[in-house]
Amino acid sequence: MSNEKSAPVDRGQAVALIIFVLGLGTLLPWNFFITASKYFNERLNSTGTSGTSPKDYSYDSWMALLSQLPQLLFTLLNSFLYQRVRERVRVPFSLVGIFLLFSLTAALVKVPMEPDNFFSITMATIWFINMCGAVLQGSLFGMVGLFPPRYSTLFMSGQGLAGIFAALAMLFSILGKSDQSSAALGYFITPCVATLGTLVCYLLLPRLKFADFYLNRHQPDKVEEVFLESTENNKKDLEANGKLSKQEENQEHSSVLAVFKKIWLMALCVTCVFAVTLSVFPVITVRVRTVYDNAEWDNVFTCVCCFIVFNVMDLAGRTTPYIVQWPSKESRWFPAVVFSRLVFIPLVMLCNVQDSKLTAVFRHDCAFVVIMALFAFSNGYLASLCMAYAPQLVRCKDCETAGSLMTFFLVLGLAVGASFSFLLGKLV
Repeated sequence: MSNEKSAPVDRGQAVALIIFVLGLGTLLPWNFFITASKYFNERLNSTGTSGTSPKDYSYDSWMALLSQLPQLLFTLLNSFLYQRVRERVRVPFSLVGIFLLFSLTAALVKVPMEPDNFFSITMATIWFINMCGAVLQGSLFGMVGLFPPRYSTLFMSGQGLAGIFAALAMLFSILGKSDQSSAALGYFITPCVATLGTLVCYLLLPRLKFADFYLNRHQPDKVEEVFLESTENNKKDLEANGKLSKQEENQEHSSVLAVFKKIWLMALCVTCVFAVTLSVFPVITVRVRTVYDNAEWDNVFTCVCCFIVFNVMDLAGRTTPYIVQWPSKESRWFPAVVFSRLVFIPLVMLCNVQDSKLTAVFRHDCAFVVIMALFAFSNGYLASLCMAYAPQLVRCKDCETAGSLMTFFLVLGLAVGASFSFLLGKLV
């Protein structure tokens, strides 16, 4: 009986490592498109084969919007239909779709094309990549919700590393001695290889004894018992609320609405976190320019001070909940801290933005770096707390539903932020 009541050991932290890699794989495509903004803008602003003059495509704003709309639609679909299509079908098909679409993007690097046609194909590619990414992210968040809470934090940390990975790849391509076309080709081949690696890790996960224990849907009572044992604080909360009664243990999965009523505050908070972030990043942050008259520094300024600083501090924020979790999920300070991030919108807009209609208050490079560091750290930290707290508010049987719902509201925040970026981009 004791063997049935205790989970196997995660030998060598293999499951933890795989979940970290899965988190990395979910956001890698999005981050590679964000950091490739310079490549796409330069290609769209070049004259076409027919000699037509360049026009303003507002690539960054359209990229943000058309990446988030499919995320929103298909994450919502995934939240309601996840029980009808098995996760072991959704995840591999999504990864294969992302791989094929990035292969197309890499192939187009060497193909001469009119800017209008290139813009249309790129926008369609962004739409379908994020459609696959929405299903992938929602499915994996739901799956990770079945594990103890620290695995949700690991998954979020992996997503944070995706941004650093993409930003460093862009920096190396800028500093490389090869021509722009070859550098871009190598840049887009990288996520193809990473996506295949993510697929291999996902297929390996159920073969590990520790993972199989939590993923086994045919033994929900055993999983629930061990899950609650691994989170003693959560267990005490559930007992205090009378949620561990025999009657409830025998119930089936709760409805989506019933789960939402328990996690609505966390859902609202994660929406606010990402709405604030996407409203200015990257649409306005990529327009910030250095005050120094140095061509080499100017060439890498956006990559280093915008993308690398953001992603390093975002990862630091996502990892910090391992050490400290404040405010607690019951604290009234939690939503207050989340909504206080609104202050970063005017702070970023008042930096040294190119061709800005506003007076630059924070002109120096150091001021921009400090603002970006705090902006990114708070994004990663608060988002990780939201995603880790939500599954703790429901029964283990409803953790997958809670994870899928939280993913939907995460993407809703991204879509709201992307929509506001159009307006803020016009104001600056």
